[in-house]
Amino acid sequence: MASLLQPAISLSCSQFLGKSLKCSSSPQSNMTPASGSLCVRAGAYTDELIKTAKSIASPGRGILAMDESNATCGKRLASIGLDNNETNRQAYRQLLCTTPGLGQYISGAILFEETLYQSTVDGKKFVDCLKEENIVPGIKVDKGLVPLPGSNNESWCQGLDGLASRSAEYYKQGARFAKWRTVISIPNGPSELAVQEAAWGLARYAAISQDNGLVPIVEPEVLLDGDHGIDRTLEVAEKVWNEVFYFLAKNQVVYEGILLKPSMVTPGAECKDRKSPAEVADYTLKLLKRRVPPAVPGIMFLSGGQSEVEATLNLNAMNQSPNPWHVSFSYARALQNSVLKTWQGRPENIESAKQALLTRAKANSLAQLGKYTGDGESDDAKKGMFVKGYVY
Repeated sequence: MASLLQPAISLSCSQFLGKSLKCSSSPQSNMTPASGSLCVRAGAYTDELIKTAKSIASPGRGILAMDESNATCGKRLASIGLDNNETNRQAYRQLLCTTPGLGQYISGAILFEETLYQSTVDGKKFVDCLKEENIVPGIKVDKGLVPLPGSNNESWCQGLDGLASRSAEYYKQGARFAKWRTVISIPNGPSELAVQEAAWGLARYAAISQDNGLVPIVEPEVLLDGDHGIDRTLEVAEKVWNEVFYFLAKNQVVYEGILLKPSMVTPGAECKDRKSPAEVADYTLKLLKRRVPPAVPGIMFLSGGQSEVEATLNLNAMNQSPNPWHVSFSYARALQNSVLKTWQGRPENIESAKQALLTRAKANSLAQLGKYTGDGESDDAKKGMFVKGYVY
């Protein structure tokens, strides 16, 4: 196994940027770690985790994030005049999961717990529909954000209680990767407490996930809210990812068996100094090169309220030269917005909606390959989707 991250200073301090982490390739290894080094144990699922992560991080493909909670899915349905009930949620998710050819552009799909156990109206499990397209099923495992006492009106993510047993059940149901989202707010600080809480929670989740056969997506979202400039975003993002990898190392997480889901480094949504895709790419890649070990197989960016076209253009700009990681996408709204507007909840629009999904997926596939031009995009696809204080 490739070398990972060895702390340059004592692991009692989180302010480090690592070198390499000694790793044994199997539980039976008789290697004795050098004094001061940290050894990552290979667990029962290590080989499978690495294989799954590589499958998701495959050329020209990315992740469809369709893991909206029932409440959030209800907001999406309400935007096209549909009630929030299981029948309508099932109908929409069936549309997404049964789109022929989707696997050419999508390698993984993050599901909400309800969806993981749902089937089509004909009785075929959604998980099986995805597998037939060579799409790896994933599962959202966090339990949402709650106020963080002692912070500057910030949040922490709950869900560690019972996570091991839930993850084992998700694996049995067919899930092979997981997602845990926590957030960092720049206007609210961010406080040292909030950053460390986010990093520790992500690391514990990642270790538990790997122990149960699920590749963890590590997602500390630096929110777009605020009028700060891009340099402030970079400063905060560097601090956050520094803490995240410190705690991942302490929890002996195997880097080759994780995926990251970072925010792109952009100005705050209310900042008047907007940046071009080339500038966003320059800042974002600077962050990654400073903070992310090359052992990590895939960087699957979230769209965070950018327009469909903006998110795709920024991703394309990041793939104009080789990267040590697979730099791709894990979009929700930036893949689904056009689909919802096309579908409108009407059976006669299902095929057109599936085509809209393929169009957006193909555009981002081209962006992952650095070949997207933006030609022929509609005005709707260029409209931003940022919502201040957005709650998932």
